[in-house]
Amino acid sequence: MPIDSSDTPTPVDNNKQKQYFIHPRFWGMWLAIIFLRLITFFPWHWQMRLGKVIGKFMYRVLKSRRHVANVNLKLAFPELSSCEREQLCIDHFISLGQGLMDLSLSWWGSDKKLQALTRIEGREHLQQALEDKKGVILLSMHFTSLEVGGPIVSSLAQGLHVVYKPHKNPLLEHIVAKIRARRYGKAIPKNKIREMISSLKAGHSVWFAPDQSFKHKGSLQIPFFGINVPTNPSTSRLATITKAKVVPFITVREYDEKKNAIAYISRFLPALADFPSKNLEQDAMRINQLFEDQIRLFPAQYLWTHKRFKTAGELSVDYYVNEVTE
Repeated sequence: MPIDSSDTPTPVDNNKQKQYFIHPRFWGMWLAIIFLRLITFFPWHWQMRLGKVIGKFMYRVLKSRRHVANVNLKLAFPELSSCEREQLCIDHFISLGQGLMDLSLSWWGSDKKLQALTRIEGREHLQQALEDKKGVILLSMHFTSLEVGGPIVSSLAQGLHVVYKPHKNPLLEHIVAKIRARRYGKAIPKNKIREMISSLKAGHSVWFAPDQSFKHKGSLQIPFFGINVPTNPSTSRLATITKAKVVPFITVREYDEKKNAIAYISRFLPALADFPSKNLEQDAMRINQLFEDQIRLFPAQYLWTHKRFKTAGELSVDYYVNEVTE
């Protein structure tokens, strides 16, 4: 999954790191990190209530992100009325706010607390795939509780290797790198395909989420909610090269009838049968349909603030500039 070199933060000399990170340019990030760290001491239900307040605030003030989410929801769910989509957008921003609380829990919370809050479904599918000892590709998508799934799956697949996109902010990348080193067996930048292959061939489980827009060499134009979008075919290629099983895995929040978050659900689906095929496009279509099916189950919790419907090629359309009509 190649990325531009601009996605990778400039490395900082270890000897100068401390002085570098106290520069005023990082003060805002320090405040955010301190806030998230303190949140871990709150009861979880308080965290979710606070996340709900933050989410509603973000809905009001983050106009560009709200626009992106609204466009995405119009494209993905044209059958909904304007009022229904507006409510779904509000619910999504609430989920985003609660996702910040999830970061706090997954980075600094205790495993015991996290496991007590999580119902694991389908763990037998992971265990069956692990028994082959040929490596397992844990296929995820960007739900707002994505990070919570890491510690959960790491407790079931020892030495889990995770694929990540480096943060552009060097302070955040420095802190998250330490968390990854503590939580996981190995962290692999998403452009390091050979490292993923080596990990899988060595029998490790590799967790990654290739569901976002992919405008790099080798991308395919594949339908997603009925719209052809640049799609990452790496899942099929990795499975072909390594013979690893592909086990879909998601983590989402469970809500009661009053829309109060009450728990997490970490769900493993059966390993994909007859995968990969000999047709890369058919494999990519199958993966996108899998993503779409899971998103429809939990529509408010998918990351709709990402411009997933960016298109490419001669017939490309910029949905995020032009108004999408009803």
